[in-house]
Amino acid sequence: MFSFSDPKAISGYAENATRRVPGLNDIYRMSAILLAESTPSDGRVLVLGAGGGMELNLFAQSFPGWRLDGIDPSIEMLSLAKTTLGALASRVQLHNGYIEIAPDGPFDSACCLLTLHFIPEAERLKTLLGVHRRLKPGGTFIVMHYSISQNQTDRDLWLSRCAEFAISSGVDTDQARTAASAISKQLPILSPEHDEELMRKAGFSDIQVFFQALAFRGWVVRA
Repeated sequence: MFSFSDPKAISGYAENATRRVPGLNDIYRMSAILLAESTPSDGRVLVLGAGGGMELNLFAQSFPGWRLDGIDPSIEMLSLAKTTLGALASRVQLHNGYIEIAPDGPFDSACCLLTLHFIPEAERLKTLLGVHRRLKPGGTFIVMHYSISQNQTDRDLWLSRCAEFAISSGVDTDQARTAASAISKQLPILSPEHDEELMRKAGFSDIQVFFQALAFRGWVVRA
């Protein structure tokens, strides 16, 4: 699995993620469009799991008036985000930690991409509650991560399909299949129904799927 402190892994993060997640660059573009539904031209956006800076960079380019706050527990990944942003870094406030250290806002919108699948259920609910508390009423929240059946046979099948996608994108065969096995054993992946239940418990409504590919699912919801 990916190490968020290994310099070699971090330097190749963007390429690795693009090879492993179907349509990743389009997910960023779709997220920007969906966030804009509740974010004015001078609005404020919270990005949870912002290390790497790929979505921050696209948001900053697409909406020059947006004020962006990025949160990530990995200082190394935040350093990569600064590098990715380049001259745009002055438009973004980066914070090292979890949702608890995020500014209170209120934010017009928020997103959390490829992050919640690392967080156990109890902490995941706390994270969702923390995001909800910082959003304006009706604010858009975009979330996307691994979300698949809890049946072990189905789970292994979908993760093996993800491995085959990575292999077809140029990832080493043994590396891709080893990573899929580690993901199955180590990540607290929930079913789509369970994910949606936690969103509702956190206070979100109007829950709609905007993306589904192999083992990944993305939702747009309202605070």
